[in-house]
Formats: sequence, structure tokens, C-alpha cells
Amino acid sequence: MNIDPNTTQPAGLLSRLAENDRDALGEALQRLLTRGSILGLGRGNAELYAWCRQNLDWLKEIAGLVGLEVRCEHESRLVQAIPQNPALFLRLKQDATLVILALWYEYDTQVRDQGVTDVRLTVEQLNQLLRDKLLPDLKSIPSESRMEEILRLAQQKNLIRVHSEAAFQQSRIEILPTLKRVIPFRDLAEWDQTVELHRQQTLESGSVLDPGEMSQPSETGTFEMETEWMPNESQD
Repeated sequence: MNIDPNTTQPAGLLSRLAENDRDALGEALQRLLTRGSILGLGRGNAELYAWCRQNLDWLKEIAGLVGLEVRCEHESRLVQAIPQNPALFLRLKQDATLVILALWYEYDTQVRDQGVTDVRLTVEQLNQLLRDKLLPDLKSIPSESRMEEILRLAQQKNLIRVHSEAAFQQSRIEILPTLKRVIPFRDLAEWDQTVELHRQQTLESGSVLDPGEMSQPSETGTFEMETEWMPNESQD
């Protein structure tokens, strides 16, 4: 019997999945591509997180086809996608890179040295951290509008939550555990090496931080610094 390929409707690759499972799988993959992670403790995310945890093998298999490694950390109620292809990395301007590095430092210090599980700081404290640890030789830090841009992007990628106040400097930044995995330094020594590299590049250029537009962001939440530094391929 001849079969007309233009009229025949073959069973899809995912046809064995129930409709609700296909919908959840599609939603989870889209969320991982656009936000980088699914936060089970976030508003409206509990059901999707529970589905991902229950069907993690399916999610890992499909995400692997588009170059994402998926990991689940139930303690933090999160599912995170780690790009395995540099083309999926998010490229940042140097000022944004330094802000992310400062946030990583604060998270690592509070968790490793102080045993804190809920890491928070104000924008004012972040600026002071930039001056003390990353930019001691410079007089300028990102402007308020530029800092808002950087923090907005980090929040969109589920790396932080910003709790806004009328006075921007008093706005509180909650650093999420996802940040630790997109910049996988083994210890502060690796952090120091990366910071020194950025510091030397900035000093050699003879300029302050570039407040210009960010490079086009990828659809994922991992960062490729605009230096020789590249994210580790095994993160959570």
C-alpha cells in the first residue's frame, strides 16, 4: 500500500507522553532557556518544579539536545540548566562582569565563612564592596541607572532577587544559590585571579568602567566574561 507522506500524520517523537506532560515539558524547557533555572520556592513555580523533579530524566534528555545540562538540587528547590556550548553563554560588559563577581564574593563569604543560608545586601553595600575588593584603584562605579540595568538582568536570569526601596541605594539584593553555579570558582584564589585580570585590563585601558550597552544576552543564565575566563562545563 502506498502512503502519501503529505497526508499521513505519523506519531510524534513525544506521542507517548500524556498531553499534560508534554505541556509541562515544554514549559520547563522554555523556562530554562529564558531564565536559566526554575525556582521551586518562587511564586507559581511549585507545581512545575515538582513535575521536573519527578520527570528529571525526560527533562535532561530533551535539554541535552539543545546543549543544556540540567541539574536538580532539592535542598534549594531548584532546577538549573548549565549550557555546554559557548554559543549559549551570556556575554557581559566589564562593568556587569565586576558586579556579578562582587555578588559571587559576597555569597561565598557569607555561606562559606559565616554559615549563612539567606544572603542579602543593599545596593549601597554592593557599591562599597566594588570599591574595596574590585576597584580600589578607580574612582568610578556603575551609575545608578547602569546598576539598575545590571541587577535587572541578573534578576531575569534567576541569579538574584531585588527588593526595591524608594531610595535605590537601600534596595535589598537577595543572592540566589544559582549564582554559585554559573561562576564555578573552586575557591577565593580563583576569584582573586579573575578579579586581578579585570583590574589590570581596566588600568591598562586608562578608563573607568564602561557604562555602555550590554552585549546581546543569550537565552540562558550562564555568563561568559569578556576575558580569557570561561565558565566550567560542570556546574549545577
